[in-house]
Amino acid sequence: MSHEISLILTLTAGLLAALILGLAAKRLRMSPLVGYLLAGFVIGPFTPGYVANGEIAGQFAELGVILLMFGVGLHFHLKDLMAVRGVAVPGAVAQIAASAALGAVASHALGWSWSAGIVFGIAISVASTVVLTRVLADNRALHTPTGHIAVGWLIVEDLFTILVLLLLPVFYGPRDAGGPGLGLTLALALLKLAGLVAVTAVAGRWLLPRFFGHVARTGSRELFTLAVLAVALGLAVGAALVFGASMALGAFLAGMIVGQSEFGARAASDALPMRDAFAVLFFVSVGMLLDPTTVLAGWKLELATLGIVLLGKPLAALAVVLLLRRPLDVACAVAAALAQIGEFSFILASMAASLGVLPKEAFNALVVASVVSIILNPWLYQGTVALLARLKSRGFFTGKAAGDGESPLADAPDHLAVVVGYGPVGRMLCRILRDNGIVPVVVEMNIETVRELRAKGLPVVHGDAASREILLHAGVEAAGSLFITASGLDACEIAAAALDLAPSLRVVSRAGYLREAEALRAAGVQAVFSSEGEVALSMTAWLMEELGATEEQVARERDRVRRELFDKAEEVAAA
Repeated sequence: MSHEISLILTLTAGLLAALILGLAAKRLRMSPLVGYLLAGFVIGPFTPGYVANGEIAGQFAELGVILLMFGVGLHFHLKDLMAVRGVAVPGAVAQIAASAALGAVASHALGWSWSAGIVFGIAISVASTVVLTRVLADNRALHTPTGHIAVGWLIVEDLFTILVLLLLPVFYGPRDAGGPGLGLTLALALLKLAGLVAVTAVAGRWLLPRFFGHVARTGSRELFTLAVLAVALGLAVGAALVFGASMALGAFLAGMIVGQSEFGARAASDALPMRDAFAVLFFVSVGMLLDPTTVLAGWKLELATLGIVLLGKPLAALAVVLLLRRPLDVACAVAAALAQIGEFSFILASMAASLGVLPKEAFNALVVASVVSIILNPWLYQGTVALLARLKSRGFFTGKAAGDGESPLADAPDHLAVVVGYGPVGRMLCRILRDNGIVPVVVEMNIETVRELRAKGLPVVHGDAASREILLHAGVEAAGSLFITASGLDACEIAAAALDLAPSLRVVSRAGYLREAEALRAAGVQAVFSSEGEVALSMTAWLMEELGATEEQVARERDRVRRELFDKAEEVAAA
């Protein structure tokens, strides 16, 4: 019987252990990733009690990799990389080379082959996207020069890792006797990659927008979520079966294509829960590989790995950023943020181990280095920034402390507003905002409205405004105000999500009933208006007063809105 429900038992045990230990890690102010890795160890074969099915856990891990890579592709924006290419590209390449060299030397001294050492060094050169963005966001440095360089640096590392994932099977995969040589095998692999990119690009330009548009018009969120998962998994599996590429590469390309479309923000929002769940299982499956009986035996490799991650990588990054003539505070902050490893390290190591490149003890070293570096990274970053601020106050160097007043969006709150819904009220508010030099970003579920606004060159995000991911795409962190103008929405949920992301945000909302207004005010909404006509008139007066208009200007604008709104409504009714 237990064999028949092995999948259910493995899934339940993995998620339950991850939840308990993830919460414990969070309570101790550590990244939940530490808890997930320890959860895998608890249900693994090296601890007493229940032992999860390793083969099934491996399948879940594959799903986790596919969805993680799809998420990376969704958030990949070439313009972000191009903005910091002068630092991120040479910096990441130099750091990867330094890590590969240090890894090769250290592991070769312990009896490994040079090729295994280089692959291992590349694996530990890649920082965790989850950890890095969280540390930067927690320290309000994500939208500073430090954050831009670090994120761009991470994109280069991810792209390089994807290239390595593509080439590993070419160099180390099985070959038949008398088969094509390495050069021909590499040429065929690159040809297949070109074919995969071409097919994905054609699908992304012509097929996927029409497909997602058709699904979006049904109005079913479940169908849209299903469509996103089907595309991610379908293209990943298709890449492996048809083109011989890794499923991870196929998933990345699928995410990149979808992310550049008008459905990118909504796809990221809808795929996020499923991605996170299977990503957790990926880390759990890695933790299952931790063998405590060999940890002590492999202390030399683990210590060397920690030394490279916590000292070698940051020093290489620091040197490169300084050589590229960036300020000392930015260089130190970038170096500290990158002093950790995460998901891509394990993805690369998993493939290398399956090809026989890396020995089993590599995973012990990676798990130990990952847990320790993830625990220390927030403290290391905060300590670095605090030290730099102290040195600056004592006159050791001039310039702004990392993450302090550097943001190019520092003045943006007065010039950016998020408007949820583009009905009659939303249209009026957007026009008034634009007339007064404020950029409105519309969040809208109706795909036809989204396409109409995009055709006019107006900023719009397609998706549910209650989703944190959608609000982030709309730029709520940099906005000064949020206007909830559409009816039929859970305004309390939207306001709560927005205020959690931007506590100083001004939130203005419509409400159909008094009880809704009371709940909205309790949720932190500063101004609440009810009834569609009164919403338009009252919000108009409120906004004009906020903009410093005279009473005469307010009255004139109210008359204009009344004519535009009610005259149009009467025309529609008469027709």
